[in-house]
Amino acid sequence: MRPLCQIPYNLSMLKKEFQYIVLGLGGLGSAAAYWLARRAGSAVLGLEQFELGHDRGSSHDHSRIIRLSYHKPNYVQLAKRAYSAWAQLEADSGETVIIKTGGLDLAPVNSAIPILDYTNSLTAARVPFEFLDAPEVRRRYPQWRIEDDVMALYQPDGGIAAAERATAAHQRMARVHGATLRAGAPVHSVRPLAAGYEVQAGGETYHCERLVVANGAWTNHTLAHLGIKLPLTVTQEQVNYFAAPDAAEFAPERFPVWIWMDEPSYYGFPVFGTAGVKVAQDCGGAEVTAETRTFDRDEAAYERVSAFTKRYLPGAHGPLLYSKSCLYCMPPDRDFIVDFVPGHERCTIAVGAGHAFKFASVLGQVLSELAIDGSTPSDIAGFSMQRPILWMDNPPRSFML
Repeated sequence: MRPLCQIPYNLSMLKKEFQYIVLGLGGLGSAAAYWLARRAGSAVLGLEQFELGHDRGSSHDHSRIIRLSYHKPNYVQLAKRAYSAWAQLEADSGETVIIKTGGLDLAPVNSAIPILDYTNSLTAARVPFEFLDAPEVRRRYPQWRIEDDVMALYQPDGGIAAAERATAAHQRMARVHGATLRAGAPVHSVRPLAAGYEVQAGGETYHCERLVVANGAWTNHTLAHLGIKLPLTVTQEQVNYFAAPDAAEFAPERFPVWIWMDEPSYYGFPVFGTAGVKVAQDCGGAEVTAETRTFDRDEAAYERVSAFTKRYLPGAHGPLLYSKSCLYCMPPDRDFIVDFVPGHERCTIAVGAGHAFKFASVLGQVLSELAIDGSTPSDIAGFSMQRPILWMDNPPRSFML
């Protein structure tokens, strides 16, 4: 038997008292742990119910779109700060997580998603962009086979957020700055105290002064301990990777990220992270729960994406390499929730609504500011948890953006 003094152990795992506890270590929670640790060091604990980097939530896979092009000015302004937050992570970690390819928003005539909402928001935020007609799109990007009634908005700052790499960088640097991150620690209870919270997770009991809830499809599981339920819709979404016959035609330096601004809405990427072109439908999946979701391919969703790709991007339409699923967790208006929890001023929350990864680092920064300072310089008024639609019994749902 080895002498006790020679048995290795992690002193941080013995610690049970923290100033800040983050629940969920996906894209948003890992970013929150990182930005909190930059200022509070070892006073930060992050808890993840599964293994770090798991594929059961919303933040895995190689890529997410990042863009300044958005339908509301407050998102454009937040996106500006997002690029800055990612740059700070890159400088801190030595990891490249943002790859600019340019971004193309394509709108057929009378499209369901008004492209003028985007151009007006970009103009208000003084962000440069170009309007392209169909011949110009085809000239610049001959991969596209679009009709003459399609117009496009091109914004050069659009690109790829390397999702798994970025989340891992947030986690690694959170630990470098002193945070404790614990995987395999599902939350069993959250109990408000006079000056904080008691959290039972993974067979241990922890105490904190401030709690951050960032666990996506499991948000209502956590809020139930506080007597709150939000009208959140969870869907199982799917991305598809096609083996393009000439993958070089879809290299990041030759082909931008793109969004088809109609109903159905599709989006896609150049070849990145794997030898295939990634194409998906936004909000094309079935409504599920975190417990009932599966990892089976949705054949109907795949057929829709395959038909779109074959029609408009025929050079990308090779054999299917694989499909991968993730979960969207959406408020009825599909705006983010970033706020203090009503009645619990020591608890902050973020819900990403199925389009937040591009903002993950800055939303983690905002959560850290709310937890430490009680306020943030970012305009998050539109993301209030107290907006009326979140407290309706049967709120109308609108997921197009």
